[in-house]
Amino acid sequence: MARISLDPPRTLQNRLAAWYCRRRFGAEIQPTLAAGHNTKVLRTISLTELRLARWNALDPTLKALATMTSAAQIGCSWCMDFGYWENHHRGIDPAKLRDVPRWRDSDVYTDLERRVMDYTEAMTTTPPEVTDEMVTALIDDLGRAAFVELTAMVAHENFRSRINSALGLTSQGFKEQCEVPAQ
Repeated sequence: MARISLDPPRTLQNRLAAWYCRRRFGAEIQPTLAAGHNTKVLRTISLTELRLARWNALDPTLKALATMTSAAQIGCSWCMDFGYWENHHRGIDPAKLRDVPRWRDSDVYTDLERRVMDYTEAMTTTPPEVTDEMVTALIDDLGRAAFVELTAMVAHENFRSRINSALGLTSQGFKEQCEVPAQ
């Protein structure tokens, strides 16, 4: 149960945000509804998300695994639900998305994907437990630009997941829209 009303004031900005979400995602999304109680917060988060979507130095699968690993570690069910849906629609292997919470025991990941997920967990831990060896290996694998993007994406997912968790936002059922119905 959300800790804040998901019925923000019916301002022009909130009506536009609701229209955009319905058009882009097929539903109004809880983080936008919650942020709608503060115009400046909603505007800043929305503009940031639009700019983040343009980053392209990091492989999309690695970006998906990093953000979902961070969300899983924080325990944001809304982020896991939406992340599965969003990345499924981007063509990321559903088996990889599904196994994120138990990635260490799964056999669906490459060595590089495992290094990215290990780095993500180390970054998400408070205080961070990133080592020089992790950074050196990832820069060698990805290059500096992609490594910086990875680091920024993990930090941003921490921002998202911590806000959503603190506000009590939970799964909206996005993931179920991706599942193949049983025959």
